[in-house]
Parts: sequence; C-alpha cells; structure tokens
Amino acid sequence: MEDGWKKDIAWVLIAVIVVFIFQFGLKVALHTDSPLVIVVSGSMEPVFYRGDVVLLKGISEENIDDVHINDVIVYKRPGYEYPIIHRVRGISEVNLGGKTEKCFLTWGDNNWAPDPEYPTPYGMVPCVPAYAVEDKALLVLPKIGLIPLEIRESLGLG
Repeated sequence: MEDGWKKDIAWVLIAVIVVFIFQFGLKVALHTDSPLVIVVSGSMEPVFYRGDVVLLKGISEENIDDVHINDVIVYKRPGYEYPIIHRVRGISEVNLGGKTEKCFLTWGDNNWAPDPEYPTPYGMVPCVPAYAVEDKALLVLPKIGLIPLEIRESLGLG
C-alpha cells in the first residue's frame, strides 16, 4: 500500500513537469508570454465563448504585417485589467508624435459597434495602434477553461 501513494505522487509530479515543459515550449515557439488564454467575456460570441481557451502567437514590430483584416488580435488597453481579444475590421495608419504607425479598427463579433477610441500619449486615435497589439489568435479549444475560470471567479480572483 505504501508504494501506491508514492506512485500517485510521482505521476502528479510528472504531469506537472510535463505541463510546465509544454507551456514553456509554446512560449518559445509562439514568441509570447501567454500562449494559452481563457476567454472571460462574451464579446466574441459565437466564435469564442466564456471558458474557451485560445492559442496565441506573439506579434511585434517585426511581424505586425502578419495581422490582416478578419484576424483576431489581443491588445492591452490602458485602464483595463485584462487584455482585449477582438476581430480586426479595418487597417489604417495614424501619425503618433511624428511617426506613422499602423492602426487596427477592432470590435467583438458580439458587439454592435467598434471599440472606443484608443488613448495614446499624443491623444485619442480611432483604432488600436500597432504597439498595443500583443498577440494573434491561431486556434480555439472550446470550453476547456470553464473549470479554472469558475474556480478563479468563485475565489474572487477575477
């Protein structure tokens, strides 16, 4: 019997190590700190639902041209706790402090209007500047994040 609990602990430890190695491998391969995220709102329904997990690829200055109309991007917005994941509906350019910057008009598939103007150090712009874009959605894994989402919310963690 004593060997039984030791084997169980060993399997749990192996599983935890495999998950960490998998997560680290995704971070390196996809060039992002958060390769897997749980959807927390309904703004992208019916494409993404609360509790879905989205696989992300990192976006930077070097690969910003990989973002096209109809892609789903993740961006940070000042004053918001969580990153926003919405669809690109238009691409334009804006002048920010004398520099021309690519800018993305976004809104959620379940929203009736574009996202609000984006605050920059140079004033408000009607789109998301390229520097705010962090990731691009590659794949959705339906509902596998529901349990962690419910646990986090029941503990008051978000």
